[in-house]
Amino acid sequence: MTRTAHEPGFEELADTLADLVADGDVVVLSGAGLSTESGIPDYRGETGRRRRATPMTYQTFVSSAPARRRYWARSHIGWRHIARAVPNAGHHAVAALQARGLLSGVITQNVDGLHQAAGARDVIELHGALDRVRCLGCGRRSSREELDRRLREANPGWNPDSEVNPDGDAVLDDRWIASFRVVSCRDCDGVLKPDVIFFGENVPRQRVDECYALTEKAGLLLVLGSSLTVMSGYRFVRHAAALGVPVAIVNRGPTRGDGEALVRFDAPLGRALTAIVSRLPS
Repeated sequence: MTRTAHEPGFEELADTLADLVADGDVVVLSGAGLSTESGIPDYRGETGRRRRATPMTYQTFVSSAPARRRYWARSHIGWRHIARAVPNAGHHAVAALQARGLLSGVITQNVDGLHQAAGARDVIELHGALDRVRCLGCGRRSSREELDRRLREANPGWNPDSEVNPDGDAVLDDRWIASFRVVSCRDCDGVLKPDVIFFGENVPRQRVDECYALTEKAGLLLVLGSSLTVMSGYRFVRHAAALGVPVAIVNRGPTRGDGEALVRFDAPLGRALTAIVSRLPS
């Protein structure tokens, strides 16, 4: 039977999860809810419900120059917010668990790089990362910092205020979008795209297979801050459950994977993960 933080309570649930984690071979699967305490809104939690912009799909991005202008204008503003974000207590707790040798892998659905900034190593970025840019023509990869400098040079004085979304997108008035100038690849003049998986785009098969392999060898699949609404992450929960690998979920609110979970901890991520780490031997 799945247990939640409301019964038998925060302290006992933290004890239970600490006991599970202490056995090692834990694979972490993290989502946007882990980064909300760093000021990055999620998609389906409280901050996500306030978002007004629909995420760009891959098909729209590649087929429409006006859509790319809209995306890059919004993302140019949103990136500044993402780039300033710092890891929170939850990210540091994951890094601490890895440093103690208790994790066999970290899979994140997030594109913000905060796991690595907290000190985690060998993180599988399921959906890519916003700090990289890829040319759809020649395949050249470059840094987001380089692109940010080029866009600033191409758009002097362009600095609207905006609400930021979890993927680094932002809500902008049409007049700001119309005046924005997009830049192309330095090498081939091709279309630039952030090195992230858009809605409607497939995660590379090799990356998916690597996540499946980690899940199959796990002693525990620990889901952190994900509603698991999208199959991209939920498939690993289903795979773990089918193999008899225990699943534990720490998230604010219900998730699609609650039925597969041995333990469900409904609590703030930073507080819950810090409590788990504090119960483990040094």
